[in-house]
Amino acid sequence: MKGNAWASKVGFILAAAGSAIGLGAIWKFPYTTGTNGGGAFLLLFLAFTLLLGLPVLIAEFLIGRTSGKTALRAFSELGHKKYTFIGILGVIACFLLLSFYSVIGGWVLIYTVLGFSGSLTTMNGQALGELFGTISASPVYAISGQLIFLVITCVIVLRGVQAGIEKMSKIMMPLLFVCFIILVVRSLTLEGASEGVRFFIEPDFSALSRTSVLSALGQAFFSLSLGVSAMLTYASYMKERGQINRSAVWIVSLNIVVSLLAGFAIFPAVFASGLDPAEGPALLFIVLPTVFSQIQFGSIFLTLFFLLFAFASITSSIAMLEVVVSSITDRKESATFQDKKRNTIIATGLIALIGIPSALSFGLASDITWMNKTIFDWMDFTVSNILMPIGALLISFFAGFKLDRTLVEQELVTSPFMKRMLPFWRFSICYMSPVAILIILIWPLFSS
Repeated sequence: MKGNAWASKVGFILAAAGSAIGLGAIWKFPYTTGTNGGGAFLLLFLAFTLLLGLPVLIAEFLIGRTSGKTALRAFSELGHKKYTFIGILGVIACFLLLSFYSVIGGWVLIYTVLGFSGSLTTMNGQALGELFGTISASPVYAISGQLIFLVITCVIVLRGVQAGIEKMSKIMMPLLFVCFIILVVRSLTLEGASEGVRFFIEPDFSALSRTSVLSALGQAFFSLSLGVSAMLTYASYMKERGQINRSAVWIVSLNIVVSLLAGFAIFPAVFASGLDPAEGPALLFIVLPTVFSQIQFGSIFLTLFFLLFAFASITSSIAMLEVVVSSITDRKESATFQDKKRNTIIATGLIALIGIPSALSFGLASDITWMNKTIFDWMDFTVSNILMPIGALLISFFAGFKLDRTLVEQELVTSPFMKRMLPFWRFSICYMSPVAILIILIWPLFSS
């Protein structure tokens, strides 16, 4: 992607949306909502996404677009070398995120292959639960799936992500929406689905804990890929001014829509099938085959869905690997394609190595826990609930107080309406977002 520009605004929006949506909206949102009480968590997630996530996304776009550089050079390019550590933190977060993200990506690839066999839609809920337990606990399945997922990601980055991903996104992302809508319609018509709808949209604040608030913030940032410089890197390939506001609104809107679709697809089916909404990471892999088994040609639709889901997951992993590789490679002004190729292979190998304990967390390493969290859980918690919010906090500070105001106005003031909205964005990015993030980060420390 280095040195390239997006071919079209639509292509950028769909590619960035694909990067943001991935596993965050489709896999993590349903099970996080299920384990945190349903409707009340949904309200928190929506509030954090709109009030905190959108302003921070615009801030990342601003830094990337105005600098034209990736994470490690963006801040020094804007004249603030001492803030390069923000980019370094983002690169580390992307590295760790991809190490455990690739584990779920491997599961998706395995289920895509199983979908072609047609066996998934012939199983009941109990059999599907046992199948997931076998796949996630098996070192062979878990590590092989993870490695294949990372190799695919590596190959695409090596061959040049932008042209391929942008073109594919224009086809695959709309297909994912269509497939989701079919799934939602069928799920809502299942007997007993109304209980799932109520669970998802009726807030029960008594079901929330202090850590639920932190989880909602983490989910808002995770589902938008915020705080890890992924969106900053994507924005560095934007060549035209005036794209930031509309692109950010579109990406946030698409992310919310997909999250809502995922909820309306999963929870009605969960209650109709007598499953537990707090099932955890396995929720998606048990519920989807159950729903598709009750649809004509369900096996075909299930395979298509997992195929599109795999694509959405890979577009996210590409963005993460691109952040790591491009940031390292761009440190040298004279960097060549061979430098990037070598760095891509080395980075992929290191990520795979670091990710092995997470891959084994559901099997051989399942007994290695601390405070009731496995290695996988701790990697997820560290990135989603600590590094991402801290990264977003630092990016908010930089964009609000250090970024040249003239540059900000040139990028954001594209209409009289945006001129009126600019003070709100400044207030949000300078005060509201940082204070809210700090409170939410500190709050769980005082929980009983």
